[in-house]
Amino acid sequence: MARGDGRRPNQLRPVEIIPDYTKFATGSALIKTGDTHVVCTASFIEGVPRFREDTGLGWLTAEYGMLPGSTGERRMGTRTRIDGRSQEIQRLIGRSLRAISDLSGLGENTIYLDCDVLQADGGTRTASITGAYVALCLALRKLRQEGKIPGRVARKGVAAVSVGKVKGRLLLDLNYEEDAAAEVDCNIVMTSRGEFVEVQGSGEEAAFTRQELDGMLKLAGRGIRQLLQAQRRTLAEK
Repeated sequence: MARGDGRRPNQLRPVEIIPDYTKFATGSALIKTGDTHVVCTASFIEGVPRFREDTGLGWLTAEYGMLPGSTGERRMGTRTRIDGRSQEIQRLIGRSLRAISDLSGLGENTIYLDCDVLQADGGTRTASITGAYVALCLALRKLRQEGKIPGRVARKGVAAVSVGKVKGRLLLDLNYEEDAAAEVDCNIVMTSRGEFVEVQGSGEEAAFTRQELDGMLKLAGRGIRQLLQAQRRTLAEK
């Protein structure tokens, strides 16, 4: 049985990643997953936060925000008055990218990953992670060419996708309508080696079984492999 947008239960929304989307950032990418569009930028700053000083290690952190016109009703800007949801998401993005990075390769320098949602139709946090990885790789490539960092940083790929249980069916890559109706909602972050970085799962209106969890993880693995391929294609074209 097809979903509301015609997809099969195990089918991603159409994915497009546009590299170098902005002119001035060290690295950038616009990711489109269906009607969710997020612009991701990576900016290089010399020096590290105080807790990293004299360690020889760099730092990588993230910020996330939704533009006022990104949803059906105007949202208040989140950068100056960050809400709990945005704070949770930006921490997730930062953890996900640090998990695949060797921060000694940055030297004592910092990369800020900014993920700004232009249009939201579900899955903004997972799209942000997938797009931020491309922005990071483009930035690192440029920084190494310019001799600004001493070594290799990104050791493997990383991408993320949502899965859930909607009206008793397990579905991959939920849009907003599906997410709002989900009995169970999960966000899965995985590396290119098939390792889990983060598994966020909760029963919104119902509990779920181990068998259903295994099914959702299998769906997520399928989707993330396709997202990793899209990332590789984008980076290869550059």
